[in-house]
Amino acid sequence: MIYEIRTYRIAPRSLPEVEKRFGEGYEARKKYSELTAFWHTEVGPLNEIVHVWGYRDLAERARIRAEAAKDPNWPPKIGEFIREMRSEIVAPFGFIPEARPGKIGPIFELRYYTLKPGTLPELAKGWEAALPERMKLSPVVLAGGVEFGRANGFVHIWAYASLDQRAQVRAEAVKKGVWPPPGGGDRLLTQENKILLPAAFSPLQ
Repeated sequence: MIYEIRTYRIAPRSLPEVEKRFGEGYEARKKYSELTAFWHTEVGPLNEIVHVWGYRDLAERARIRAEAAKDPNWPPKIGEFIREMRSEIVAPFGFIPEARPGKIGPIFELRYYTLKPGTLPELAKGWEAALPERMKLSPVVLAGGVEFGRANGFVHIWAYASLDQRAQVRAEAVKKGVWPPPGGGDRLLTQENKILLPAAFSPLQ
């Protein structure tokens, strides 16, 4: 399984119309494959939408995208609002549960780290050992290395009921010593995060 994370910077104040048109286009697109999630930024870089698509592999991605591109209703009619586009392919760790539709938010935190070269395997070992206890506090949506996109990237996405719950969970995880995994800070070059909210048509809510 791979996930494509597509991040679009859009024109200020265009979000309602962008989500309306994307949702209309998605009604045609989902017969080819369904979204994993569609979010917009609430905290962090302003005026961004983030849509996540799951595929078995790169070959399936290429086939489905080619089929969908022939549909007159896809891509969505939002080109006039797009200011910047970025796409990354993430290979999730094998021990991460597959993202499935459902209500687990509605607050989602996307964290993006740049790792020192060659350190992803050791980071994965630490995550595999520590994650079961951490997931007792809140669910992880996705975690894995960036295969295509920014070099040495590592993405993880978490779900919370509220920003207050996020703060409580993070404090409790540190207090109990269950998170973060040991040694992680030594492997990091940069860290970014953003708080996301789901669109009405997002399978993950």
